[in-house]
Amino acid sequence: MAEYKLEVTTGDMTHAGTSDYIYVTLIGTEGESERTELDNYGIDFTAGKVRTYTVKSKASLGKLLLVKVEKDPLFSLIDDEWFCSKIVVTTPEKEVILFPCNRWVSSGELVELRGGKAVKIFEEEHPLLIDHRKKELILNNRLYKWALYDPAMPHINNFKDTSDLPEEIRFSVSKKLEIVHTSIVGGGELKLKGLVGSTGEWENIEAMKEILMLNKTPTSEYVSEHWKEDEFYGYQFLNGSNPSVIQRCLKLPSNFPVTEEMVKPFLQKGSSLKKEMEKGNIFLCDYKRMDGLPTRMYNGKPLPLTAGLGLFYVNPENKLMPIAIQLHQQPSEQNPIFLPSDPESDWILAKMFLKNADTIQYEAVYHLTSTHYLAEGFTIATLRNFPAIHPFYKLLIPHFRYTLQINTDGRPKLMGPDGALSQGSLGTEGLTELMRRGFSEITYSFLCLPEDIAARGLESIPNFYYRDDGLKLWSIVNSFAKEMVEYYYPSDSEVRKDIELQAWINDIYSHSFLANKKTGIPTSFQTVEELIKFITMVIFRVTGQHAAVNNGQYDYQGWMPNSSLLMRKAPPTTKGQSSMKTIMETLPNIGETIHFMTMALVLTYKYSDVVPVGSYPVERFDEPAPKKIIKEFQEKLAQLSEAIGKRNSKLALPYNYLDPAQMENSIAI
Repeated sequence: MAEYKLEVTTGDMTHAGTSDYIYVTLIGTEGESERTELDNYGIDFTAGKVRTYTVKSKASLGKLLLVKVEKDPLFSLIDDEWFCSKIVVTTPEKEVILFPCNRWVSSGELVELRGGKAVKIFEEEHPLLIDHRKKELILNNRLYKWALYDPAMPHINNFKDTSDLPEEIRFSVSKKLEIVHTSIVGGGELKLKGLVGSTGEWENIEAMKEILMLNKTPTSEYVSEHWKEDEFYGYQFLNGSNPSVIQRCLKLPSNFPVTEEMVKPFLQKGSSLKKEMEKGNIFLCDYKRMDGLPTRMYNGKPLPLTAGLGLFYVNPENKLMPIAIQLHQQPSEQNPIFLPSDPESDWILAKMFLKNADTIQYEAVYHLTSTHYLAEGFTIATLRNFPAIHPFYKLLIPHFRYTLQINTDGRPKLMGPDGALSQGSLGTEGLTELMRRGFSEITYSFLCLPEDIAARGLESIPNFYYRDDGLKLWSIVNSFAKEMVEYYYPSDSEVRKDIELQAWINDIYSHSFLANKKTGIPTSFQTVEELIKFITMVIFRVTGQHAAVNNGQYDYQGWMPNSSLLMRKAPPTTKGQSSMKTIMETLPNIGETIHFMTMALVLTYKYSDVVPVGSYPVERFDEPAPKKIIKEFQEKLAQLSEAIGKRNSKLALPYNYLDPAQMENSIAI
């Protein structure tokens, strides 16, 4: 009689356990066991618990191939679902084999688990496993389908509502409750004060600050105190929520006629604009992509939108300072160039309108399109093309946790007629067109941080913590990807003959990048080096890049005068006509302010079920080598986190967004 020891782990999430009957059948190369009920004294399957069972067979089953799991209801009319995390089997030959499950099991459902080391398709030998692999992908392709969102945008998942999603890829119960709680708490006290939905106007800046203080962070409080300062304004284009636009300026655009006389007072004594350009000290933000976009109707009139240009100077104190702002693309007498020497309210308004354009473009292009929508495509392609035994399924699926849920749930809440982003200056039509324009310009090079930094000429600009931390993180992720890829693909020929891998990248190219050759996205992988680079990009984009553009939303947009999605009055066309009253009338009203603040709060709140970058709490790999690589990855991330902490301890305003200790392993919010 051969005995197999089974360690069965139930998931630790709410309602993961079951009182139903669980049966297993072990299938090996030499036969299969009898269908055996897993039954010990007491309650067997409670959340977070590991229970041990014995399955007997008349003889050894040979090499163990599959574990068949079935569930029958204790009460015939009730389906008490069970979340099985994993089953670890010790064979009579003392071999210990991990069979990952990580899914809900329903009554009457038959689940076949495959265990052992990761296997590529060309390594399969046993007909039963070849058939199992094929059937798994057929089922996944029926379940996860591509859908059209907009003809000029990345394709999305086919689920109409989050309730249609498979339960194992939905939010945990705790996260659902916390999101609801955050929304209620974020607006609860304000609702009692009659501010939620109010169309009233702010009396003054101080009244607005009282509201911010209800949910303040150290950074949001700093922002509310320093938002008028030019030094802090410039700092935000490097280290705020959107570090993706600014670039070195070696020659002024022809439609931005800044003269030497205009900016001479703001440059180093004895210098000139020409000299500072030659030194590499002049930088530009150009929002030409937003020119001509349709805006939302507001009180019967279209809202204003400025596709402006901003010129910045790194002064001898290494501070990035704004020195000129033009609010529309075409220069004219009604489109003056604003300067720091202009009346204070004129200069503040010019900075606010430029930041309004930056904030809208940031949310639509650099946040939603460039991280969320691309990650959704990576997720769908992975689920459709890699069976659970494939090494890249095991490697990548933890980096796609909750991504389909947050995108399916978030699209209507952000982009719908009453969505948070649609209540800004653009509205749904303008936002969609902006996203189309932004997506049409995305390239593989832009998605790879070292290349993007070089293309924008930002290698040496001082106090650029996004670049400093980001390049270090990119290097760590690249090293991790290199070791993982080279372990499973020791030669270029192995890359080329993995048809599942080739189908994966072709799916991404065709659906996430619409088969656009100009993007530079590969259509296939020919070498190990190509594969390493792409895996690095994917992991960095859904971890570091998303953290950089997501986690500072409330910090910088919670204080509305600093960064608003909505400007209600047209910008000044002549100087000397504005006042603080003009500024208050231009900013969102009370209800709109609360709406935007609550959105930012929900999207940046620290939820309790966060999985930090580099953490793989769900065990998927059964081999020592990848486990060792993961451990080294975690150690390097911890070292980077420590270095960032030491740097930040010396800064008046710490930059935490690329600290691995504060970064999620996936786009989960």
